[in-house]
Amino acid sequence: MREAIRLAVTNVGNGGGPFAALVVKDGRILAIGVNRVTATNDPSAHAEIVAIRNACRRLKSFQLAGCEIYTTSEPCPMCLGAIYWARPMRVYFGATRRDAARAGFDDSFIYQQLKLPPSRRKIPCTPLLRAESLKAFAAWERRVDKIPY
Repeated sequence: MREAIRLAVTNVGNGGGPFAALVVKDGRILAIGVNRVTATNDPSAHAEIVAIRNACRRLKSFQLAGCEIYTTSEPCPMCLGAIYWARPMRVYFGATRRDAARAGFDDSFIYQQLKLPPSRRKIPCTPLLRAESLKAFAAWERRVDKIPY
């Protein structure tokens, strides 16, 4: 965790956000990530996402079995979703989401939006061409050589 904190502070000094994450396996750092949102104009480039991408590339796997994630702040909804999809065995975090909110990184509105029906969200989500879209799932279900995840 101290290395993640050091990376986050360094990232701030380099003009980035105050977040860093490490993926650790068998007590060794496998991959790191720092917040790269503004540096890359990529709203998904949160530290946890960057670290997960780097670790998965290194492991040549889309899952982080046997890994732990150390992150300087409680993961936001997007990062938490990615963490669950990556399936590490544990996550350690430093600051809470309330600490992050006090520093100007408030994700509470996203948690609130997720509770609403899609049509009532601030950015309305409207179903479109559902029957046609189901063709992709049917193709997936028919595929015998698929890799389940």
